[in-house]
Amino acid sequence: MSEVPGEVWEQFAIAVAEMARDLLAQDSAQGTLDRVVEHAKVLIDGCDEAGILTVRQGEVHALAATSDVVRRSDRFQQDLREGPCFDAVTDRQQIYAIEDLREPNKKWPRFAPELRKLGMGSMMGFLLFTEEDNLGALNVYSNTPGAFGENARRAGWILASHAAVAFSAARTHQQLSHAMETRHEIGEAMGILMERYGLTEDSAFKVLKKTSQDRNVKLREIARQICRTGEKPG
Repeated sequence: MSEVPGEVWEQFAIAVAEMARDLLAQDSAQGTLDRVVEHAKVLIDGCDEAGILTVRQGEVHALAATSDVVRRSDRFQQDLREGPCFDAVTDRQQIYAIEDLREPNKKWPRFAPELRKLGMGSMMGFLLFTEEDNLGALNVYSNTPGAFGENARRAGWILASHAAVAFSAARTHQQLSHAMETRHEIGEAMGILMERYGLTEDSAFKVLKKTSQDRNVKLREIARQICRTGEKPG
């Protein structure tokens, strides 16, 4: 007996909740992205491959991919400067799609044939965003033409919305962790300078700052050098 749509969406909601917990459990932004594309293959009907890219200053950067086919698709979008996911990021449209890659495509006349050569039959692109951030695009691919119906589009949009929030949270956590680590290293370096050379806290920090400026090296790297050698730089 086939399931009614309500039961299908109830199962989908449970799967999304499990995905949300899984994404929050990742210990890095990259780990979050890698899990997002794997979940896309499970949660979106017809999805055979998935990837995430971003476009910064006109350059496409592949952030995660389930296969080399996805990475090659990203390169095509970069080289040709066209494609659903390229447009999703640059034009800030929430959803783009190519329903049948066997047919001529007026919007992406060069990209679509190249993707078809890779064995793809259809694809969609979803903007990954929060209210404060434009993060990139989630790409989903199918080997079958016309694979993505309305339910697949809705599922992709829901997944992309959850993924954007999880990625933003992971990136913020990573930045905070990095900042705390940097602060600890600088504090340790200042302590070494104060003890070994009889400097005040203010003087020790000025030594770090001046060395960083004179050498055009990040403050953290100067602090790391002092922690490693125990010597005042210069």
